[in-house]
Amino acid sequence: MSYMIKGLAREAFAPLFGLDDAELAARGARRVVADDDSFPCRVSLEDAAIGETLILLNHVSNDVAGPYRAAHAILVRERCQDIEPLVGRTPPVFARRTLSLRGFDASGDLIVSRVSPPDEHDSAIRELLSNPQVHHIDAHNAGHGCFAARIERYMEKAS
Repeated sequence: MSYMIKGLAREAFAPLFGLDDAELAARGARRVVADDDSFPCRVSLEDAAIGETLILLNHVSNDVAGPYRAAHAILVRERCQDIEPLVGRTPPVFARRTLSLRGFDASGDLIVSRVSPPDEHDSAIRELLSNPQVHHIDAHNAGHGCFAARIERYMEKAS
């Protein structure tokens, strides 16, 4: 069983990139500048370079009408580009981080979870997806709790 990880779509955030600080604040967002290598972009799934600007905003990652609806702060680089989905491998932004992996069923209810150290992400993802009830996994950075990426089952196409 393989899996696929996609970054969030850049177009969803593009309207924010040209706004000034007051306009961002009116939308509950703000511009920040990366001052170290720990500013993860949820579109490119890479850390921003020092000095690069990002938008810090709230994002609903599990948009369900129930107790497991989830929203938290995320960062999006202003000069990000969409990335191709990653199949059977984790993105660079996961490499140094401990993750909370949360397995949800098709209704968006949490059914299984695991904390995964950086060197165990692939095996932890595969372990959670071995449960047939798991529809998708939402990865969150364990330290700050923010959404990192959605992980979905990936079926190889028959040739």
